Amino acid sequence: MRRFFTLGFGTSDTSTIRMALSSSIQNPSAFRLPLRRHHHLPHSNSFGGAASFSRFKPLRCVSSLAVAPSSRILVQNPIVEMDGDEMTRVIWKMIKDKLIYPYLELDVKYFDLGLLNRDATDDHVTVESAEATLKYNVAIKCATITPDEARVKEFNLKSMWRSPNGTIRNILNGTVFREPILCKNIPRIVPGWKKPICIGRHAFGDQYRATDAVIHGPGKLKMIFVPDDGEQLELNVYDFKGPGVALAMYNVDESIRGFAESSMTMAYQKQWPLYLSTKNTILKKYDGRFKDIFQEVYEEKWKEKFEESSIWYEHRLIDDMVAYAMKSEGGYVWACKNYDGDVQSDMLAQGFGSLGLMTSVLLSSDGKTLEAEAAHGTVTRHYRLHQKGQETSTNSIASIFAWTRGLEHRAKLDSNEKLMEFVKNLESACIETVESGKMTKDLALLIHGPKVSREFYLNTEEFIDAVAQKLVEKNPALCS
Repeated sequence: MRRFFTLGFGTSDTSTIRMALSSSIQNPSAFRLPLRRHHHLPHSNSFGGAASFSRFKPLRCVSSLAVAPSSRILVQNPIVEMDGDEMTRVIWKMIKDKLIYPYLELDVKYFDLGLLNRDATDDHVTVESAEATLKYNVAIKCATITPDEARVKEFNLKSMWRSPNGTIRNILNGTVFREPILCKNIPRIVPGWKKPICIGRHAFGDQYRATDAVIHGPGKLKMIFVPDDGEQLELNVYDFKGPGVALAMYNVDESIRGFAESSMTMAYQKQWPLYLSTKNTILKKYDGRFKDIFQEVYEEKWKEKFEESSIWYEHRLIDDMVAYAMKSEGGYVWACKNYDGDVQSDMLAQGFGSLGLMTSVLLSSDGKTLEAEAAHGTVTRHYRLHQKGQETSTNSIASIFAWTRGLEHRAKLDSNEKLMEFVKNLESACIETVESGKMTKDLALLIHGPKVSREFYLNTEEFIDAVAQKLVEKNPALCS
């Protein structure tokens, strides 16, 4: 089926178009508009709900900060922006308007991954956004809804679409790395963690692509592999005497090798040691394959580089690694298999203080392509309050850091020192705002307890405004 694109002056594109129009005032040839998949079905507006797409709202070219367009930092190459859902979509727009577009001249390849647009495009928009990421090497993603049965009914969806994160991970074939954002005044459940721990999750295969079944009675369970050439392999798994359950899962050398490459790339970039954790004493062949491939990659490409930098790679059993993590002070990269990474990344986030203080990036095996996102969900409970016009206090730090980590990678690829300096200023503006006592309710609860009074926290927009003010102080040359 042939697919068309249209230039959409819809509400969800307002920030991007404002940026492009502002550029055109100084340089008409710089005027670029984002591509939006053309359709006539209900569309996600800037607040994540259904809206008519038959008429476009008028646009006013305004800026939240007095920054001369000619003073903005030029980002030479494009980034891919993936918009999202619910409360994170609301704060996403605030971040762009107040913290990004006033300072940067950006060419944005915009893809609306809001649930209604994924439904309207039969989820092709997700695939296209991932393909664009491979082309431009940098993507910045807002949190999105992964629909369950209740969401299918709520949004009247055509299908229970797969997780966009999973789709993007499979296309980029990368490793998801999560790392805490440390603020001195936010208490840690594990007080010994003085340095960040960067956890890498192999986001392919294992339980997440497994085939499972309920066994209803006695019988023999076998696993059979039929090669394209050669003899069939048949393994006896279990002789069931009664009802039970069964599971078959897999992984592939190519993906494991990519996992090893991206893990070692991340460790080398950070100049931190790298640990891989498995249970190869039990899964001698399955987990043993992970151990062997990591060692091969290390010996072939990385050992000399690591030793020159006085860092190292080591394999540990998962139970031993968890014990070590709890007593260590941090300062290393921890490579985990898919399920282990899913579980341990949340443990680390809580141990360091909050899931709202966690960065998340997907890095390809060659280290060239990166997708950054917030590590949390769409904050549905706050969005319901927002829809009613009630005040919310939603932590935007992880979403802000999605922008900074994506832009940081763009700066590295382009050797753009001004962009790199801006990124560092924005990250420190966030941290210094929190450390000055200005924070959202979730962080105030960690400091003041469950009965925290209103005076100790800011609402959603007040916090972003406080970060914006701190950013102005750090970038006086860009402000009039």
